[in-house]
Amino acid sequence: MSGRTAFHATAAHLPDGVRRDVRLVVEAGRLLEVSDGIPAQAGDHRLPGVVLPGLANAHSHAFHRALRGRTHDGGGTFWTWRERMYAVAARLDPDSYLSLARAAYAEMALAGVTAVGEFHYLHHAPGGRRYMDPNAMGHALVQAAQDAGIRLTLLDACYLAGGLDGAGYAELEGPQLRFGDLDAQTWALRVEDVRDHTDGGPAHLRVGAAIHSVRAVPRGQLGVVADWARADQGAGAAGRHRAAVDGGPGGAGDRAGRPLHLHLSEQPAENDACLAAHGLTPTGLLAAEGVLGPDLSAVHATHLTGADVELLGRHRAWACFCPTTERDLADGIGPARALREAGARLSLGSDQHAVVDLLEEARALEMHERLATLERGRLAPADLLAAATAHESIGWPDAGRLEVGARADLVAVRDDTVRTAGADPAQILLAAGAADVDTVVVDGGVVVEGGRHRLGDVGRLLTEAIAPLWQD
Repeated sequence: MSGRTAFHATAAHLPDGVRRDVRLVVEAGRLLEVSDGIPAQAGDHRLPGVVLPGLANAHSHAFHRALRGRTHDGGGTFWTWRERMYAVAARLDPDSYLSLARAAYAEMALAGVTAVGEFHYLHHAPGGRRYMDPNAMGHALVQAAQDAGIRLTLLDACYLAGGLDGAGYAELEGPQLRFGDLDAQTWALRVEDVRDHTDGGPAHLRVGAAIHSVRAVPRGQLGVVADWARADQGAGAAGRHRAAVDGGPGGAGDRAGRPLHLHLSEQPAENDACLAAHGLTPTGLLAAEGVLGPDLSAVHATHLTGADVELLGRHRAWACFCPTTERDLADGIGPARALREAGARLSLGSDQHAVVDLLEEARALEMHERLATLERGRLAPADLLAAATAHESIGWPDAGRLEVGARADLVAVRDDTVRTAGADPAQILLAAGAADVDTVVVDGGVVVEGGRHRLGDVGRLLTEAIAPLWQD
């Protein structure tokens, strides 16, 4: 964005707390000036309600949006839900995935999300056949985020095995064949062809890495993925090497490279399988293979031992909670406060998009703690906002704060709706939801205004994208 634009907020969450009459001057997509106690001036773009930094959805599976309202007949568990997920995955191609992801990302923008971490494992054609462009499905996601007006971190997931038990790793089969590469080295060579565009270019894109889970990536391949993520970005695939330097708490040291994510201990069955195969919990296995570190986001982190919590905390890892998914799939309640007290950092995601509302995810983080402990105030409102704006966890450390030099991401939440009227601006996350988001600015550009996305009717876009996936 060229030129200067000024926004004015009656109230805004600045790094040192809520301030009144805040004027935010933007130039080239960055905050050039942030001043409080300043009346609105002629020409200022006035933002209603309470202004927050842009929200970071740190864990998304865009194609899961097609499952909303389709998995609740017959009960079951995560494992029965997974069969319907596989059925949707089997029907998508690059064109239909672009339509679905564009609409899903626009829905996120309406909810105040300015950057998304897309945990991407739907790579290939049915049967595992390669598209002419091996990254066609990933490129569809890049285009979708650009169209929807939000930044994307493409967390390309290594997915090599169909499961794990005491007998070892199972072969990929059926719909899983679309997810797999031959081995981690082949995966890395494919991902090399997707390039970052962090300022300008065809999209605001960061490329990261993901280990789908310890069930889907054999033990001997875990370190290969971590090495690729942590290597000198100029080295190229052939020259990648471990960039971790021992030192600091837990020996993680300084890391160079890309964000690294994985699903961790979402289900007790995963823990049981890992113990049977390796004699270690999934967290213990990651520690043994050198995967733990401050660049790692452990998604879900639900069924952890005390030793697991200590390991994640000592390595300053991120713990990415997705409370609306974890309750929808009956996964359980993870130890958010215990992880934070141990030294881990918290982030949030909408995962399978049963709900797309990062304000609700933040509120649920506290509410689930209350249910588990019978205590209120386990996480302060400022802690919840920090988790909801954890852009660093998906590779955007210059976002998530309303301060000079940061990316100009602004989310105006109305304080006069039936949900928010009378709420203390400092506690707006405990009252508001996605429906209360009025204006969303991403890198200085207005994407949502008056609760309407620049693409128009997002409900219609979602309907048109999802309906064909359920036709017989």
